[in-house]
Amino acid sequence: MIEEGLRERKKRETRRQIAEAAVGLFAERGFEQVPVSDVARAAGVSVATVFNYFGTKEALVYSGLEAFEEELIAAVAERPRGVSVLAAFRDLVTHPSGLLASHDPDALDRIAIAARITAGSPALQARERELNDRRAGRLATLIAKEIGAAAGDIEPWVRANALVGVQHAMLKYLHSQVLAGRRDPGLAEDLVAQGNAAFDALEQGLR
Repeated sequence: MIEEGLRERKKRETRRQIAEAAVGLFAERGFEQVPVSDVARAAGVSVATVFNYFGTKEALVYSGLEAFEEELIAAVAERPRGVSVLAAFRDLVTHPSGLLASHDPDALDRIAIAARITAGSPALQARERELNDRRAGRLATLIAKEIGAAAGDIEPWVRANALVGVQHAMLKYLHSQVLAGRRDPGLAEDLVAQGNAAFDALEQGLR
């Protein structure tokens, strides 16, 4: 058990080293200008090791979003009886997580760095769209099954894309604020308020 714990700790540390090396290089030179071999060299690992921890180059930036997707789909699929899809989705999305919920004093600076990297990379922006589409597709499949929609019905897609749209808009709001220089503690509260206002609007039609 102790050996397993040490092994897992080592894996987490290696993953952290790779991610930090990647972000540093991407921030300095731009995502497209940094080959994975440079990331591996900076992290002191092999290229194969980088891909063992991060399946794609884009995952070096978006692994957090991919993990959040799994959490989000699970929250909707496993929600208690009587709780709507919208309520389960909203509950998770409007609770700050990751860096925004951490006690790291540099959290907002780190979010700003990630936002700048993404803003300067067509490849990352394309990947972000793919992730949003995938998330909406998985959510639509769940909704279609629950409401008994016929194959090809658009209602599940409309519902799913509306919900994912709020999450995406909240992320864009956060990025715009930190890129504009905002670093005050009230940002997380404002972000949640923005999200709740959007969900309130949707609830009128998606109840």
